[in-house]
Amino acid sequence: MKTQYRTPSEREQKLVEQIRVRPLRAKERPRFMRLLAKYHYLGRLQPVGEQMFYVAVTANGGWVALLAFAAAAKHLKARERWIGWTPAQKRKRLSLIANNVRYLILPRGNIPNMGSRILRLTTDRISEDWQQQYGHPLAVLETFVDPERFQGTVYRANGWVELGATSGLSSPILQGLSPSIRNR
Repeated sequence: MKTQYRTPSEREQKLVEQIRVRPLRAKERPRFMRLLAKYHYLGRLQPVGEQMFYVAVTANGGWVALLAFAAAAKHLKARERWIGWTPAQKRKRLSLIANNVRYLILPRGNIPNMGSRILRLTTDRISEDWQQQYGHPLAVLETFVDPERFQGTVYRANGWVELGATSGLSSPILQGLSPSIRNR
């Protein structure tokens, strides 16, 4: 799938620069789930374990994107090889990994550079938010990209590393949040 790239207009760039990301408020969860069901190709989600939801908003508070993170996949050969943890380390540290289970840019809001900015704003804060919520930081984020639908451009633009195809034919892409994760 080849993507056509274009430069944002001045007005669009100003809008992108004003976007903020914040944790979802409990009372907003039904709206969040309705929007996922309506617009995300995977629909609603039923996350397991630790989880955190974010909304990207414009300067006037309008929603432009939704992001959901949950517990990491238990077994992922490419991830285990990349991290280099022993089985014992993995058992102890799997909770330091979160899976970006949904990322949805709402229909009216797709502007060049917006997706990568929203992802960057989220990854800049998620480990601290996770620490406050669950008592431990995150070291790695992972996601799965369906290569039949997407190229993973916003992830690559943020320095995420593609590790290869899973048995389900998705590509896991990971980003280290901690520079000292390997063999710690």
